[in-house]
Amino acid sequence: MTAGRPEPVDRQLPSDEARELLALTRDLVDREVRPRSAEDEAAARFPREVFRTLGRAGLLSLPYAGEYGGGDQPYEVYLQVLEELANGWLAVGLGVSVHTLSCHALAGFGSEEQKRRWLPGMLGGEQLGAYCLSEPQSGSDAASLRTRADLDGEQYVVSGTKAWITHGGRADFYSTMARTGDEGARGISCLLVPAGSEGLSAAPPERKMGMWSSPTAQMHFDGVRVDRERLVGGEGQGFRIALAALDSGRLGIAACAIGVAQAALDLAVEYAGTRQQFGRPIADFQGLSFLLADMATRIEAGRALYLAAARRRDAGRAFTKEAAMAKLFCTDTAMRVATDAVQVLGGYGYTRDYPAERFMREAKVLQIVEGTNQIQRLVIGRHLTGR
Repeated sequence: MTAGRPEPVDRQLPSDEARELLALTRDLVDREVRPRSAEDEAAARFPREVFRTLGRAGLLSLPYAGEYGGGDQPYEVYLQVLEELANGWLAVGLGVSVHTLSCHALAGFGSEEQKRRWLPGMLGGEQLGAYCLSEPQSGSDAASLRTRADLDGEQYVVSGTKAWITHGGRADFYSTMARTGDEGARGISCLLVPAGSEGLSAAPPERKMGMWSSPTAQMHFDGVRVDRERLVGGEGQGFRIALAALDSGRLGIAACAIGVAQAALDLAVEYAGTRQQFGRPIADFQGLSFLLADMATRIEAGRALYLAAARRRDAGRAFTKEAAMAKLFCTDTAMRVATDAVQVLGGYGYTRDYPAERFMREAKVLQIVEGTNQIQRLVIGRHLTGR
């Protein structure tokens, strides 16, 4: 049995173009993504060709300006595309989110010359990006990073190690935060590092609980020379760039979480409607039907929350607090719904014959990446108290 959606989720979309885009995404997911997800996950195969297919369909550049090769779509639409992709396969949905995150620095803070030179290639569909902020000893406390970029003539010499890098060793470019000045947030800068640079290497992929098809690896910078013209923004602007990117990236994680939760609910509803006990489907039993009702309600609430935050972003309003709320609620929802889906399936939910156990393992990482949910609570609390 596989989880599939017999009918699309009822969505309020801003244009006919957006509706067509969602229909295209759904069709690609049903034809190119969902059918291969279980087998590729079991074999830990990275679906690079799937990203090329999505890129050629214009799905790797949606929220960026058309003059640079982007899709000119509002975040409200882009996030719903992400949800559809993650519903079919989280490794793909999260991968698109990370690629979008990795383009954010150049698109938002690069000079006009930099954007015209490099952004079309990054958005064109053939390249895949990675975002390098975390380090082995610098996770939630990102301002304590140690990777250095020392200026030598017209090049920066970058040395250090980045950790937990999605697409590490498989990306075509790395948006990298490195220290060009003193300790603290003001000494951090952003460099656009091309893959294949001499001295840049990837460690073996991490052995993770889930997301086996999505490579996560440390990246080693051993005297990597990066042209000065690849500095994005001015020196010392990197931490500001990183935080701005993470606000948007957290909305991507929220959308992916709702995609996984919806897949888990769909599987649970399908199973409950066909599994017979005591002479009738188990969905007829109040205890189980109430469980399904709570799962569906949380999903709808999470979807409304991330879309409300996206609309604030699209309107040019502050959305840091709302992004943190969406990331917190949606990822907690994904974990709760996936766990409940395993319970609905009973013993079968604990086997690899059904995707429920995979949804549960995948949901867990969403509570951790791009700021743990404890950090989200810290962000929300500081906004509430004005600190």
